[in-house]
Amino acid sequence: MKDILACNLWLYKVFPFLRWWPMVDAQAARTDLVAGLTGAIIVLPQGVAFATIAGLPPEYGLYAAMVPTIIAALFGSSWHLVSGPTTAISIVIFAAVSPLAEPGSAQFISLVLTLTFLVGVFQLVMGLARMGVLVNFISHTVVIGFTAGASVLIAASQIKNFFGIDIPRGSHFYEIIRQLVLQIGDINPYVTSVAVATLASGILVKKFFPKIPYMIAAMLIGSLFALLLDSLFGNEATHILTVGALPAHLPPFSLPDLSLVTIKKMSSTALAVTMLALTEAVSIARSVAVRSEQRIDGNQEFIGQGLANIFGSFFSGYASSGSFNRSGLNYAAGALTPLAAVFSALFLAATLLLVAPLAAYLPIPAMAAILFLVAWGLIDFHHIHSIFHTSRSETVVLFTTLLSTLFVELEFAIYVGVMLSLMLYLARTSQPAVVPVVPAGEEGSYHFEDAKGHVECPQFCMVRINGSIFFGAVDHVQRSLLQIDEINPQQKSVLIIGGGINFIDVAGAEMLAQEAKRRRKMGGGLYFYRLKDTVYNFLKQGRYLKDIGVGGFFPAKSNVTMAVFNTLDPEICRKCQARIFKECKTTLPGGEPR
Repeated sequence: MKDILACNLWLYKVFPFLRWWPMVDAQAARTDLVAGLTGAIIVLPQGVAFATIAGLPPEYGLYAAMVPTIIAALFGSSWHLVSGPTTAISIVIFAAVSPLAEPGSAQFISLVLTLTFLVGVFQLVMGLARMGVLVNFISHTVVIGFTAGASVLIAASQIKNFFGIDIPRGSHFYEIIRQLVLQIGDINPYVTSVAVATLASGILVKKFFPKIPYMIAAMLIGSLFALLLDSLFGNEATHILTVGALPAHLPPFSLPDLSLVTIKKMSSTALAVTMLALTEAVSIARSVAVRSEQRIDGNQEFIGQGLANIFGSFFSGYASSGSFNRSGLNYAAGALTPLAAVFSALFLAATLLLVAPLAAYLPIPAMAAILFLVAWGLIDFHHIHSIFHTSRSETVVLFTTLLSTLFVELEFAIYVGVMLSLMLYLARTSQPAVVPVVPAGEEGSYHFEDAKGHVECPQFCMVRINGSIFFGAVDHVQRSLLQIDEINPQQKSVLIIGGGINFIDVAGAEMLAQEAKRRRKMGGGLYFYRLKDTVYNFLKQGRYLKDIGVGGFFPAKSNVTMAVFNTLDPEICRKCQARIFKECKTTLPGGEPR
């Protein structure tokens, strides 16, 4: 039985699609089929546009949305991530390769394919080395902020197509808004009416006919409306642009240039594209997983993306990653398994082979309206509202990430959010709570409660430390212990309730040893109660117990107060009225009756 389980686990690691394949029944297949068809329609103009941005022939953008999409779906961990060409990677490729070869030339294409192969190798190695843990530093709040910002960018990028105005490709968000304001009098009413008709029909179909694929219905209505306007007024008057005819053949086999000279020339760029592609893919996968409540395996996602780019480089595909538009659309269209992404690639191939000329009738303003719907659906208003009302620091992270996405760069926004999250995390962990406590009032209780509202012992201070004592927290904990002397110099002995201390490093151990020696010189001592075994063993292995004192450690449910009670000054106890310990009520330290 154990051998069978081990064999299954091995198969799941090598062929991760075996995990979700049992979920595919007739209903799931139909749903994924519809989602895949929708995705194939949307990727037609996007692939052409992205390839143009990258300096490649238009068909290469479509090739990048076929084989890489299938491989990434089968070997990744996300059920909704759809891989393919992206804006950011297209821009980086053009900027890095165009100085080395003429864009669109055979040499340019060869260098891009080599770059794609190297990116895939780097990604695969990182996945096999289990470096997917890096994605844990992308917090939930960062993902929500990034998603919201990217959604706004998706909508902003379609403003020119929605209103029929001239905005330079690749313009920043603020420039798009400025151009919209400047050109508001030049809005094309025919183009805008097609976009509005598509948008309105999508909203209405989704609300009143939920069983009908609202995006496909909206596309059909928008296309028919555009044809009607062209027939009534003529395309010379309407200026409604369409996708245009596409080449009718499958991705040809290609061979990257793997000579040492070319590899050396492209390796540094490949590493940069690797980090960008992985950041995009995993961030998008996690952002969709927040909505679908699915767990993402970062290591498997790295492997899936790596294999996708390696295979893609041999089938004329340039570097791909997770596509925000297509992934969001895939989820919004109701996809249940990665089979939807596979269907999307197959439908795209079928479209090229069978109905490529019909793509000339797909109006671009209708596609802009569809992307408006996708962008709106990706903004997580519920969680944004929750974060805004529960955590000021998380709100700062969210809106910093969102604004960075809009006004800086898409990929840089993630780095900003991650760095800010880490800074806030370190700020919190570097100041663990040091809370004064007193013995609980219940008879026979071994617990301690907050000292607020209770009388404390004038000679013996008890504190609970909630947090790890590492190099970043040493100064805060040390200052808190020194502050005990400043508030009450008679409290020479200190008991640390250590159940909340999960970790301690060398700096923390050195500080505690120093504090124990200091308090002994004062005539008191440093004691520990309920310290975790891992923390105690660390102190023991580091030989810090000698400085602290072996007798200063008390396990759970031991009477620590009785042991410390006899070390107190009996003269101070004679005049003390607090008497918070059970022993105080009958005797003085040393055994003298009261």
